[in-house]
Amino acid sequence: MTVHLIGAGPGDPDLLTVRAAELVRAADVVVSDRPSSDPVVALAPARAERVLVGKVPASGGAPARRALPQDEVCRLLVDLGRSGREVVRLKSGDPFVAARGGEEALALQAAGVPFTVVPGISAGFAAPAFAGIPVHVRQLSRVVTILAGNVDDEYPGEIDFEALARLGGTIVVLTGRSRIRRIAGALLAAGMPADTPVAAISAAGRAGAQETIRGTLAALPPRLPAPVTFVIGTVAGIDLDWFADGRSSVVTADDALAPVWPRDDGSSPAGDGVVPEPARAARAPHTADGPPSPGDGARARSQDASVAHRAPAADSPSATGEEPTRAHP
Repeated sequence: MTVHLIGAGPGDPDLLTVRAAELVRAADVVVSDRPSSDPVVALAPARAERVLVGKVPASGGAPARRALPQDEVCRLLVDLGRSGREVVRLKSGDPFVAARGGEEALALQAAGVPFTVVPGISAGFAAPAFAGIPVHVRQLSRVVTILAGNVDDEYPGEIDFEALARLGGTIVVLTGRSRIRRIAGALLAAGMPADTPVAAISAAGRAGAQETIRGTLAALPPRLPAPVTFVIGTVAGIDLDWFADGRSSVVTADDALAPVWPRDDGSSPAGDGVVPEPARAARAPHTADGPPSPGDGARARSQDASVAHRAPAADSPSATGEEPTRAHP
């Protein structure tokens, strides 16, 4: 018996790999992080034990519950792996991309517990695709950077935003919903243009729930329900508009969020207050009617990018039932 670290993709069971679906359907135990994985968990046999280890919001009179600390999750997987049962550990997206699956694999390896890894579709690629944003268009972006946007004391160091801004290309921000204003401010302070397109994608791939709002680094999309993936770069202005069950719009002046600039010492403010933009920073051009609309840069880049995508230059390089459930205390 073994532990299977499985990438659940963006949450739609139809987007699981064949191997992942087979293992879930044969599982004795399924360990998941959040209720949003329930459609995938529902593929498991009714006899299978369900273990929810992530944060659960208050609902229906039931109190909210904190997430199990990561070291306890690792110990739980080791214990389950030694129980003689087939254990499926579901991770959103891909288990090794901003999902802590690497830590869990290392813990299982150190304990001598057999495990397998089943890659999944990372939100870093699935969310932009559902929003009609190709992260790679040869004429527009050669590099894609995946950025974990949250704050964690165990990260090995701070992000070099000057290097990131110089690198350019496409930046995809995961786990950055509460930090996107600071990330935008840091990129602006590092010299990235204020009219660089930014797209915020909520509930990617979920029919009726997906919402995409486009803005710029200087006029960010408003806060959307989690999970949210952000795309920064020229391609974020593209809208292929193929997913009929999602909503798409451009940020308005009333809804736009301002970036939070780093302080002079390089640190970000602790709160959400906006630090005044330094005089040296590049500003988006004003029009005769006043400041530019927050969507102007995104719309212009979208049109340019769409043209480039359609006609590149000839010389360019070419669910359910009763089931036993266990929740951690």
